[in-house]
Amino acid sequence: MNTLGHLGGALGCLGLAALILARSRTWRIGGLLAWAAGCASLALWLAPSGHHRLFAAAAVVGVLAAGGLAWIFVRVPWLLAVAVLACAPARIPVTVGATQANLLLPMYLIVAAALLVLAWELFGDDLRSRELGALAYPLALFIGWAGMTFLWSGDRREGAIYLLFFVLPFGLLAVCLARLRFSLRFVGALGAQLGVMALAFAALGGWQYVTRTIYWNPKVKVDNAYTPVSWFYRVNSIFYDPSIYGRFLVVAIAVGLVAVLFGPRRAAWPALLGVSAIWAGLVPSFSQSSFVALSAAIVVGLTVLWRRRAIVPLAVAAIALVLVTLGVPQARHRLLGAGGLSHATSGRSGLVSNGLRLALHHPVGGVGVGDFQHAYGQQEHLRGFRPKKAASHDTPVTVAAEMGLPGLGLLAWLLVAGFGLPFRRNAGVTATERVRLAFGLALVAIVVHSLFYNALFEDPLFWSLLALCAVAVREETL
Repeated sequence: MNTLGHLGGALGCLGLAALILARSRTWRIGGLLAWAAGCASLALWLAPSGHHRLFAAAAVVGVLAAGGLAWIFVRVPWLLAVAVLACAPARIPVTVGATQANLLLPMYLIVAAALLVLAWELFGDDLRSRELGALAYPLALFIGWAGMTFLWSGDRREGAIYLLFFVLPFGLLAVCLARLRFSLRFVGALGAQLGVMALAFAALGGWQYVTRTIYWNPKVKVDNAYTPVSWFYRVNSIFYDPSIYGRFLVVAIAVGLVAVLFGPRRAAWPALLGVSAIWAGLVPSFSQSSFVALSAAIVVGLTVLWRRRAIVPLAVAAIALVLVTLGVPQARHRLLGAGGLSHATSGRSGLVSNGLRLALHHPVGGVGVGDFQHAYGQQEHLRGFRPKKAASHDTPVTVAAEMGLPGLGLLAWLLVAGFGLPFRRNAGVTATERVRLAFGLALVAIVVHSLFYNALFEDPLFWSLLALCAVAVREETL
């Protein structure tokens, strides 16, 4: 069964890569079948024993529900994107035997429905292929190489979880979303949906801050209980982690900034009010990674707006920020004191430097997908098979260590191609250009956030934005 899981993970990734790249319908159907076989083998390998009836019942209910959703998606294809956005925050705590996890269960139902629609179209007379355009090659090669590195991963369970619950389903979802035909009406509805969701989450976060109430995540409760100052109280709204909560709000703010900076006046002022309210909900998350991501999105947005004129004011703002930071005694002590950068970043700089050292020790194939925490612990002589102190916080470093320099190169290619789609030859003048900018700024926020919080490929919004960027670019080239 162990060998079955290893081979199944590689098979599923190679099948998904073929589905993304192939032009022949026969090869695409073969890729889809390989994807399904790989997912099934990983699920069988990961499933705890003794719960066959529960799994069978869940499978029957899931198939029936997915069939109903697929029927809806065939008739109104853009409802797939609406459903993905609605389910993106929904992580459900699940306990099966001794295994506990917070899973995107509603999202996996959406993926199953999208799979049925895709299979229906491939077995029919639909001849579309290479839906992801310029992203097809880097994304397919990255996924395929991830599956190959799984073959020698030292932490097979983590690697299997990473492939089964994130790469394989969300990669397929990206293909299905990229098949949508561009519609300004539905894109506008998505923007309104994102804004309403973010405002609701921000209002709940504000209420948590005022009432000092955290719904779940015991660690956040403990940290808040031992906070030395009363005004510092982290909230997480409906999300398990305050940083994930912050990232979602930052994505909404980034999209709203396009309406503020580039939209007509009748839309700019309501968007500004909405952005301000969402920002107020972001503050009590106290997520440093989210604020850095928001800053990056603002800088990119102003650069697109002002072009070369943005260089001087942004440089002045950066210098002023550094001077103000160094002028605060506490901040200066954290940065320049005995602890240095490691103390200022709560030890994350050490994780990055040691993670890079791990990557240099395995430059060709890496340690294998999912093996960062285990291999890092061995390198630093930490106790336990998967020590908590070895948890990665930086996606590029994780990719470099787990997939070697080829994986890091493929990630760089994917990001360059991904940013090229929304920002190339885009002045934000037409409605379609503004849509591309909104997708691009949201993508900037998520990618920058992943430099401090290792959850890039675990975020369905990242995959969805890549696909929707391809959809918007295809509209302009028709």
